[in-house]
Amino acid sequence: MAHVGIMPPAATRPAPISIPIREWWPWALFSSVVALFLLYLVGLDQGATALFSGEWVHEFVHDARHLLGFPCH
Repeated sequence: MAHVGIMPPAATRPAPISIPIREWWPWALFSSVVALFLLYLVGLDQGATALFSGEWVHEFVHDARHLLGFPCH
């Protein structure tokens, strides 16, 4: 019968893995670019700097603008 709460010897514990930076930095960069683009769409795509014509982007993200504290009217 095994004892509950007793840690196994150090030899049986898994060692933490290390992930080299060259494997994760492209994903971090890609995620940052996507996040900044989404922030632009939600917060700044209105008026003179709009990438898309019309008000459809503004209306689509209207509630998210208020949730994030961007003024829009």
